[in-house]
Amino acid sequence: MLSLEAQGMSVARVDGQTINILNIDDAIHSVRARLRAGRGFTFATLNLDHLVKLRADSAFQTAYARATFVSADGAPVAALARRQVPRIARTTGADLLIPLCRMAAREGVKVALFGSSEQSLALAAARLRAAAPGLDIVLTTSPAFGFDPRSREADAFGAAIARSGARLCFVCLGAPKQEIFADRMAQAHAGIGFVGVGAAADFQSGAQFRAPQVIQSIGLEWAWRLASQPRRLFGRYAQCAALLARLWVREKMDPVRPSSVQAPGG
Repeated sequence: MLSLEAQGMSVARVDGQTINILNIDDAIHSVRARLRAGRGFTFATLNLDHLVKLRADSAFQTAYARATFVSADGAPVAALARRQVPRIARTTGADLLIPLCRMAAREGVKVALFGSSEQSLALAAARLRAAAPGLDIVLTTSPAFGFDPRSREADAFGAAIARSGARLCFVCLGAPKQEIFADRMAQAHAGIGFVGVGAAADFQSGAQFRAPQVIQSIGLEWAWRLASQPRRLFGRYAQCAALLARLWVREKMDPVRPSSVQAPGG
């Protein structure tokens, strides 16, 4: 299936943010095309937490404005996007990791894993190689706690990723750090694709546990996570819920119409 841009269709916009990836198959097709062309890119997965953070972080806003690919991560964002483009499906970083690794193995694309912890990345790398035979993971590296994606340290990590020969880098830092890091490194190192996948590597290693598939399928993964980590997530999810209420009211008041904004990056 071709991307929205390739089909000449208008992209969806949720709270002013562009979504230009339909689903996982579209993501694989779009990433593969960029890699075959030797063109770098960034890939962000838009959810309510990102929309909240975008209101207060100008560097995060810049990263999203320049993102090559953006998918709908989170049931509420996907539902809002489907009012404009009905075929959009929820596509999270965790959903993307193994399919993109399998594509990279088939294409002979070298891969780097950046973020999380050294132990988690080592375990995740072993499981990804098992899930994607032939996958060439040339670098796994993790910054210290408090990492600043706009620092000289970040530049050094970016240079190490480039030296490794990786052309596809999965960034496992969480928002907004991973998107800011990906944006800065994509500007500095043409030809490398940076995909923000959040806790995906930790799910692979067992450092964190994702909601069961049945919970994911009914759009309640957020509730499972909240029940698992109430103290850490209650305030964040309260802000997300308040924003979602405002967005639904706005959608009910405004006519549904696809955006005329073109998908960024090609």
